[in-house]
Amino acid sequence: MTRAALAIPTLDQENVIVIKNKPRIFSRRRSLTSNERDTDLLRGELLSIEQLKRHAVMLASQHKIDPYPRPDRLLSRLADNEHVLHAAYDVVTASTLGQRIVPAEAWLLDNFYLIEQQIAQARQHLPRGYSRQLPRLKDGSSAGFPRIYDLALELIAHMDGRVDSDNASQFIAAYQSAEPLKIGELWAFPIMLQLALLENLRRVVLRIARRREERDAAIIWADRMLAAAEREPKQLIHHLAEFANADVLLTAPFVEEFYARLQAQGPAMAFVQTWVEQKLLEQGVSATQLSATAASTAATNQISIANSIGSLRFIGVMDWRDYVESLSVVEQTLRENPAGMHANQTFVTRDRYRHVIEDVARGSSQSEIVVARAAIDLAQRAADQLGRNERSAHVGYYLIDRGRPLLEQAVGCRLTRRVRFRRMSRNFRLPIYLSPILLITTLVTAVVLSAFGGIALDDWRYWFFALTGMIAASALAMPLVNMMVTLILPPRSLPRLDFSKGIPDIHRTMVVVPTLLSKSQDIDDLLEALEIRYLGNRDSNLFFALLTDFCDAHECIQPGDEALLAQARTAVNTLNATYSEDRTCIFYLFHRPREWNAVDRVWMGYERKRGKLEQFNALLRGEAQSAFSEVVGDTAILASIKYVITLDTIPSCRAMLHER
Repeated sequence: MTRAALAIPTLDQENVIVIKNKPRIFSRRRSLTSNERDTDLLRGELLSIEQLKRHAVMLASQHKIDPYPRPDRLLSRLADNEHVLHAAYDVVTASTLGQRIVPAEAWLLDNFYLIEQQIAQARQHLPRGYSRQLPRLKDGSSAGFPRIYDLALELIAHMDGRVDSDNASQFIAAYQSAEPLKIGELWAFPIMLQLALLENLRRVVLRIARRREERDAAIIWADRMLAAAEREPKQLIHHLAEFANADVLLTAPFVEEFYARLQAQGPAMAFVQTWVEQKLLEQGVSATQLSATAASTAATNQISIANSIGSLRFIGVMDWRDYVESLSVVEQTLRENPAGMHANQTFVTRDRYRHVIEDVARGSSQSEIVVARAAIDLAQRAADQLGRNERSAHVGYYLIDRGRPLLEQAVGCRLTRRVRFRRMSRNFRLPIYLSPILLITTLVTAVVLSAFGGIALDDWRYWFFALTGMIAASALAMPLVNMMVTLILPPRSLPRLDFSKGIPDIHRTMVVVPTLLSKSQDIDDLLEALEIRYLGNRDSNLFFALLTDFCDAHECIQPGDEALLAQARTAVNTLNATYSEDRTCIFYLFHRPREWNAVDRVWMGYERKRGKLEQFNALLRGEAQSAFSEVVGDTAILASIKYVITLDTIPSCRAMLHER
C-alpha cells in the first residue's frame, strides 16, 4: 500500500460547501501550493515496532535500484520547501496579530527558528552531487530519489513523524536483514530524515496557513456584518446578499470562526446564521459536523507538527556515529578481525577503514560486504600461517598498509590512472622531492650569475658568486618546496587505539618522571605533582613512578643522601596509603646509586636521564635487576607494563632540578 493511498483527507477533501458553482480561492493560497498533493501529510497506517519491521522487509523485496545516474532532485525540493515554509510562516505571522492563535500555529511560531536552522544544516550537509552517489529507486512513488530517502519517508509516514533511536534502529536493521545498505546510505540517513521531516512540515504548515486564511476570511465577513448591524441594521440584508454572491467557500474553519463571531452578538445575527445553516443543510451537512471536522483536522495538524519538530530535535542530539556502526554490516564484518584489535581502535581509525572498503568496492564489481569479507579472509590466512601477533594478521594491513594491493587483486579492483601514478611515484619519493629543489636553486643561481656577465668562467669571483648564490637559493627553495609538499600531500594519520573508556589490562601503562633528589622541598613538589597527575587520570591500569638519582658528587655517598631517599620513600608510601581504597599500589619510586664516570671524573647516575629510562625499560623486560638500589611499590605488576610515558618535572621544579 502506497503512502498516497494511506494519506489522510486534506483540506480540499474536507466538507466544503460552495455557494456558487465557481469557487474562488485567495491568491495567496494559490501561491503557497502548486498542486493538491502539497497538503497530503506523510502519514500512513500507524504501525507497531513489529509491524514496522515486517514492513521494512517488504520494502527491501520491492525496491529496485536504477543502474543509470539521474539528476539530483533533493536540493531543488529543499529550496522549494524553504520557499513554501517561509511563505506560510509569513501568512500565519501577519494574520495572527491580535487574533486567537490555535495550538498548531503556536507550534509553528515558537519553533520556526529551529526549522530555519534545520534547513541551513540540510543545505550544508547535502552538497551538490552528494545524493548521486547513493543508490536510486527505479520505480514507485519515490522513483529517481535515493533509496535511503524513501526509507526515511516510510519511517515518518508510519510513525506519524515521531522518530526515535529505537524505531529508527529497528526499521533499518530489519531492512538490512533482507537487503544490506551501503555505508554511504547509513551516513546519509540522518540528513534524509531531516529532508523528509521538512517535507512533512511543508505540508502541515500549508494546511495551517490555509486554515488561517479561511479563518481570516470569516473574520472579515463577520466583522462587516457586525459593523453594518451596529450602524445601519437595514443594510445587513445587502451584506448578506453580497456574501451570497461572493462565491465564499464554506469550509470547516470558515464556518467555525464565522459562527463564533456572530454568536457573540446574540439574536441580531440569528437570521444570518439561519441562512448559512440552510445552505449547509442543502448540501447534507450541518454546522456541528463541520465544527467536528475542523477540530479533528486541527488536532491532526497539531500532532503532526509537534512530532515533526520533536524529531528534528532528536536528529540534532542523536549520536549518529554509534548508530551507523551498530547497523553497518561492513563494520560488523571488520570486527571479526583475527587480531582482535579493530573494535578497540578509535572511531576515526575505524571510519578510515570503512572509507577504504567503499573505495575498493567502487573500483570493482563487488559489494562492500564482499570486499570486507575478503579483507578478513586475508587477515585470517596470515594469522593461521604466521600467528595473530603478526602485522599482516590485522585487517588494517590490507586496507591502509602494504597489503592493500593483495585485497584489490582478490576482489578485482580496477585502479584509476591517478591512483596508479600516485602509487608508482612512492618508489621515487626522494628524486621527486629533490628535483624541484635543484630546479629552483639552479634557476635562482642562473639569474644571480646573469648579473655578472662580464666575469669569465676562469675568474675566481665567478665561482665564488655561483657557490654563495647556490647556498642562498637552496635556503629559499627548501622551505618553498616543503610548503608545497604539505599542501599537495597532507599527512596521513596513523591508526590509533581508543582508550576513552579506560586503558585495558593488556595495555597497562606506567607514567615515569626522571628527576634528581637534591633538596627536601623538591621532593615534596615532585610528589605533589605526581598526585595531581593521578587525580586527573584515575585509570585502573595507569601507574605513576619517580625515576631518581642523586646529584653529581665527588664521592659515592654524601651526608644527606639517606635522609632525602627516606623522605622520598615515606612520601610514596603515604600517597599509596591515601589512595588505598582505589588500588593497593599506584605510586612507585625507582632510585639508582651513583656510579663512577671516568670521563667526567665524577660520581653520577649512569647516563643520567637516558640511562634511567634505558635501565627502567630493561627492568620491565626482566633485565637490569640490580640497576635500582631502592624500589618502592608492588613489583609484581612490572612484567605486565606495556607502555611507558615519560614526563618532565613541573616547571617550578625544573629550574631547581635540571640535569646536565
